[in-house]
Amino acid sequence: MEISVDATNKPTNLQVKGEKMVTRKFGVEISNNRRTLGAINQKPGAQLYPCVVNKRALSQANGNNENNAVNQIHRPMTRKLAAQIANKKQCFPEDVLKPKPSPESFKVWEDVEDRPVPMSLETKKPQKDHMQEVEMEDILEEPVVDIDMADSKDPCAVVEYVQDLHSHYRRMESSGMVSPNYMLTQQSDINERMRAILIDWLVEVHHKFDLQHETLFLTVNLIDRFLARQSVARKKLQLVGLVAMLLACKYEEVSVPVVDDLIFISDKAYSRSEILEMEKLMLNTLEFNMSVPTPYVFLKRYLKAAQSESKLEQVSSFLMELCLVEYEMIKFSPSFLAAASVYTAQCSLYGLQQWSKTCEWHTNYSEDQLLECSRKIVGYQENASTGRLTGVYRKYNTSKFGYAAKCEPAKFIVDQTQQ
Repeated sequence: MEISVDATNKPTNLQVKGEKMVTRKFGVEISNNRRTLGAINQKPGAQLYPCVVNKRALSQANGNNENNAVNQIHRPMTRKLAAQIANKKQCFPEDVLKPKPSPESFKVWEDVEDRPVPMSLETKKPQKDHMQEVEMEDILEEPVVDIDMADSKDPCAVVEYVQDLHSHYRRMESSGMVSPNYMLTQQSDINERMRAILIDWLVEVHHKFDLQHETLFLTVNLIDRFLARQSVARKKLQLVGLVAMLLACKYEEVSVPVVDDLIFISDKAYSRSEILEMEKLMLNTLEFNMSVPTPYVFLKRYLKAAQSESKLEQVSSFLMELCLVEYEMIKFSPSFLAAASVYTAQCSLYGLQQWSKTCEWHTNYSEDQLLECSRKIVGYQENASTGRLTGVYRKYNTSKFGYAAKCEPAKFIVDQTQQ
């Protein structure tokens, strides 16, 4: 006898236990370990008994409607049927009585979100291994931090279009760069060493006047751009530096040094008229283009991406000003120089190579790209206190800058190349 039951209809004799719903058949609760009668009929030579339940969908039933099926399920067990079941248990050996998993086996349903799920498919949830969780966390990719979220209510941070600003800076930074060979092609009376002496002296002047950081970087940019276009005699080189600082002060500072101050610091080497004449020549040569992105513009952004504290800012500024003195560093773009300075400062302070995904995303430079420039910076840091050009070292070896010049250089970056 086959009974067809619609899978969507639930039997009426259900008993609720906690959150699970189990069926009772013939007044006896069916446990998970009970052998199904359908498995008995799968044994070759076994006789079919009318108590066997072959659960199929209603659409597959032959000649039985839904009402008859339900009535047959709820039909009470007769004594004859109970005796047949008892005799059958005695006829089969123990190995036959063991339940055999099959798709047709009778299953007890659990009510999970109103959708029946076979208990045979249920598995116990494995206990979470703590070590496994740690390993999974280690292989997770490092997220990119939104560095502007904290400044969303600060109008001066211009969070709405700060990304557009720096994208514009990246496009325009090449316009403020010069050829790394201009000293050979354009200048005949001055050389790289004279340029280094001039900038080292201007660092001290800048520190003495307590000017903004932007002023120093713009001063050096104006000097290089002017020397790349205009030949200058050796005796006029210091005048070029003074006028470049005067123009940078007019562009960046609120309180601008007067011409008499420049005459005084030059030990009256130039007159007032010479300074004003050079100012006009420089502006005309540069076509009054004073608004160019310098390394300091990118440095502030990259320090924010590095989630820096005061010490990292001071060491990064120290390393980047060391690069201003070196002529060979003008081949690097301002953004690249700023990123390399921050990376080298992190290595110096933390004693290991550290370049987060957030820094890489905001700078668009990977750690491998920065290594060459970083090794050069480490060399400048090692020799900062030796020789004649020690203006940057003495400036950052003060309490105002947290004695950033005393930070140990990251020599392990250079050692990796030598190995």
